[in-house]
Amino acid sequence: MIEIKPFIESVAGFRVASVAAGLKENGALDLALVVSDRPCAAAGVFTTNRVKAAPVLLDAERLARNPNGIRAVAINTRCANACTGERGLADAHAMARHTARALHVQDEDVLVLSTGVIGTHLPVDKIAAGIDRAAEELGHDWDAAARAIMTTDTRPKLASTCLSASLGSYTIAGIAKGAGMIAPNMATMLAVIVTDAALTPGQAQHALVCACEETFNRIIVDGDMSTNDTVLLLANGASRVVIDDAEAERCFIEALTAVARQLAQSIVRDGEGVTKFITLKIGGAPDAAAARQIGSAIATSPLVKTAFYGGDANWGRIIAAVGRSGVPVDPAALRLWIAQGEDALAELLLFEHGMPTNYSEAAATAIMAAPSITVHLDCGIGDGSATLWTCDLSHDYVSINGHYRS
Repeated sequence: MIEIKPFIESVAGFRVASVAAGLKENGALDLALVVSDRPCAAAGVFTTNRVKAAPVLLDAERLARNPNGIRAVAINTRCANACTGERGLADAHAMARHTARALHVQDEDVLVLSTGVIGTHLPVDKIAAGIDRAAEELGHDWDAAARAIMTTDTRPKLASTCLSASLGSYTIAGIAKGAGMIAPNMATMLAVIVTDAALTPGQAQHALVCACEETFNRIIVDGDMSTNDTVLLLANGASRVVIDDAEAERCFIEALTAVARQLAQSIVRDGEGVTKFITLKIGGAPDAAAARQIGSAIATSPLVKTAFYGGDANWGRIIAAVGRSGVPVDPAALRLWIAQGEDALAELLLFEHGMPTNYSEAAATAIMAAPSITVHLDCGIGDGSATLWTCDLSHDYVSINGHYRS
C-alpha cells in the first residue's frame, strides 16, 4: 500500500516560489516557479482539444527537442494565453525567456503554463516583474506554490510519496489546479509532478502516459475540455536512485499513478459548486474502452448530475444515459447499485432484469444524501471495466461560470 500525503515537505534538487504579481485583483498569489538545480528528464501530456493555447504549443515543441534538459516551469494564472494568435506565442516565449534569464539557464530549458480567461493577452511586464521576485525567493513552500496556480479552485492541491529502493529512497510529489472545464481526455487542469529519481525521457513519458490514463483521464466535472490542459513530469536524479530495471519501473509507475490519482480526485472534490463526490464503477462491458464510454455518458449527463445534487435516487436517468452511450447493451442484463462512500461495502440494488427492484426508497434517499457516493453498474455482457470520478451539478456551478470573466 502506497502512502500518499496531501502535502509536500521537500524534493531533493527542487525549489519553488510564488508571488502576487498583480494578475489577480485581490492581491492573491498568482505566479509560481518550479525550479531544479540540475537538468531534468521531462515529459508532458497535453490537451487533445484542437484549439491549443500558446504555452501548450511551446511546451510540446521544447519537450520534443530538449527532453533531457528542462530546468524550470513558470506558471501564471488569470490569463490562459489561448486564442491569442502570433502575439500569444511570442508572449509565451517572452515569459520563458525572462524566466531563463532570471534563473541563469538557457531559454530552451524553461517550460511555461498559463491558466485563466481565454482570449486575453498576457500582461508580460507584470509577469516579468513577478518572475524576477520569485527567482529571488526560491525555497520549499510547495503549499504556497499550489495556491498561486489556483483560479476558481477553493483550496490547493498537493500530493507526495516517498519510496524505498535498493540504493536509497526517492520522492514523487505534485501540485495541480482545476475545478471547472474538466473532462477526458485530459481535463481543464494543470499539474506539475517532480521526482528526484533518475529516469530517461522515454521512461518519464511512458510512466506519465500510464499514470494519466488511470487518473487525470478518468475525471469529469462538467464535460468540457480546456485549451490549456497540461501535466508535466520532471525527474532530476538528485536522490541517485536510478530506475534501471522492469521491477523498479513498475514500482515507479504505481507510485506516480497514486500521486496523480490523489491530485485528480482532489480536482473533482473541489469542482465548481460541487457538493457530492461520485465514484462510477462500470463492469461487465464489452471491453475497457466501452466501460469508459458508458461511464462518461453517466458522468456528463446534466439530469444525472442534478439528481445527485437534489439527493434523488433517480436510477432511470442513469439507465437512460447508459442506453444512449453508444455502447450496445442489453437492458435485461443491466444491474445497478448505489452505496455510501467509496468502498461500497453495503450496496443497494436498484435495477435488474430490465426493471426496478423492490428497494427501500428511504434507504436509497439516505445514500443519496451522503457527500460521497458510489454507483456500480454491471452491464452483464463482457469483461471490460473502468472506474471514473465525477460530481453533482449545483446552482453554484451556474453562478460561478455565468460570471467567470466579470
